[in-house]
Amino acid sequence: MRTQPQTQTRTQYRWLTLSLIVTLIVINYIDRAAISFAIDPLTKAFGISKYEYGLISSAFSIGYMVFAFLAGPLVDRYGSRRILLVGVALWSVVTAVTPVSGTFMGLFVARIILGAGEGPGFPAATRTVSRWIPQKERGIALAMVGGVAVSGSLLIGGPLMTQLIAGVGWRGMFWVLAGVGVLWFAVAYGLLWNTPEEHGKVSESERAYIAAGQLAEERPSKNKVQWRPLLTNRNLWIIAVGYFAWGFMFWGFMYWLPGYLTDEYGLSITSVGLFTIAPWAAGVIGALIGGLLTDRIFKRTGSPRSRLTIMGVALLASGAALIPIFAAPSLTVSVTFISIGVGAGFVTGGIWWVASIDALPAQPGAAAGFADAAFAASGIVAPSVMGFIVTTTGSYSSGFVVMTVLAVIGAGAMLLLPKREQPHSVPPTDSPQTQADGLTAKSPQESP
Repeated sequence: MRTQPQTQTRTQYRWLTLSLIVTLIVINYIDRAAISFAIDPLTKAFGISKYEYGLISSAFSIGYMVFAFLAGPLVDRYGSRRILLVGVALWSVVTAVTPVSGTFMGLFVARIILGAGEGPGFPAATRTVSRWIPQKERGIALAMVGGVAVSGSLLIGGPLMTQLIAGVGWRGMFWVLAGVGVLWFAVAYGLLWNTPEEHGKVSESERAYIAAGQLAEERPSKNKVQWRPLLTNRNLWIIAVGYFAWGFMFWGFMYWLPGYLTDEYGLSITSVGLFTIAPWAAGVIGALIGGLLTDRIFKRTGSPRSRLTIMGVALLASGAALIPIFAAPSLTVSVTFISIGVGAGFVTGGIWWVASIDALPAQPGAAAGFADAAFAASGIVAPSVMGFIVTTTGSYSSGFVVMTVLAVIGAGAMLLLPKREQPHSVPPTDSPQTQADGLTAKSPQESP
C-alpha cells in the first residue's frame, strides 16, 4: 500500500536533476551559437571579414576540444557538480565580455576561453545522468541530453536571439544570455548534486531504486588511460571519422546558416530567426527517432554493430539531402532540404557516445572523450573552411558540396569498415542478462 508514494518521491528528484542538465545544455548551445546571429553587426563593428569571422568561430572548438578530452580526469578529481558550476560561471563571463572584445584577436581569445569553459560541460552532464538515472530509464534521458537539448536549443535560440537583437541590440543579446547563465548557476548551486547519496532530500527508496539500476563499472574509478588500446581501436577511429563528418555539417550550419539566409535571400534578422526554426525542429524529431530506433534494434539483435549501421544510413541520408541545395537552389528548396539533412543527421545525436563505448568498453570515458574530440575537431575546421569558401567564391554552394562528400565518406566507413564482432550468444530479449548487456553500452561518458 505504501509503494505508490515511494515511487512518486524517487521520480521527482532524479527527473529534477535531469531537467537541470537539459536546461544547462540548452544554455550551453545557445551561448556558443549566439555569435552567428550577430555576424553582420559584429563584423562591421569590429572591422573583420567573413573569413576572419570563420576563424573566430573555429577558435571556440580549440578550447572545447582540449577540455572535452580532459573532462574525464577533471570530473574524477573535482566532481561533475563543481565542473558544471565553474564551467557555466566561466562561459557566462566570457559571453558578457564578447561584445566589448574590440578586435579580431580579442574575439579570438574570448572564443577559445568560451570553448574551454563549455568543453567539460557535456561529459560532466552525461556523468551526472549516469549517477542519477537507472539504466532502464536512461535511453530517453540520453536522447534528451544528447539530441533534443542540442537541437532544441537551436530551435528556440534562433527566434530568441533575433528578437533580442531587435529589442536590446546585438550587444544586449550577449548580456541577457550571460544573465541566464548566472541564473542557472544560482538555481543549480542549491539543487544539483553529484550523486543521490549527496542530496539530503532524496529518500532511501529512491537511492535504492537508482542504485539497483546501475552497473558496477559505472562507479567512480581512478584507473589511468591505456593509450595503446585507445589509439589502435579500429572501430573507434571509424566512429571518429563519422562523428567528424556529421560535426562538419552541424558546426557549419550552426555558425553559417543565419548568414547564408541573409546573404543569399536577403532576409531580415527577424525573418532569419523564423526560418531557422524548421531545421532544428527536424533535429529534435530526428534525435527522438534515433534514440527509440537504436534501443529497439539493439534489443532485438544484441549487436553493437547495429548502432553503426543506423548512424551510417542516417549520415548518408543527411548528406544526400543537401544535393538539391547546390543543384537547384531557392529559399524553399534550401530550407526544406537543410531541414531534412539536419533531421537525418540528428538521428545519430544520442548514439555516438554509446557506439564509442561499445568499441572500447574497458575504457568508456576515454572512448567517449576520443569521439567527442573528433566532433570538436570538426568544429575547428568547418567554420574556417566555410568562411574561406564564402570569401573566395562569394557563394555557399561549395561548402554544401564538402558537407555531402564528408557525409558519404563517414557513412561508408561506418557501413563497410567496422571490425567483425566477437561471436557471442544473444539471450532472449526479455531476460535480465539481455537487458543488462544492452544497457551497458548506454553508459554515458564515464572516466576509465
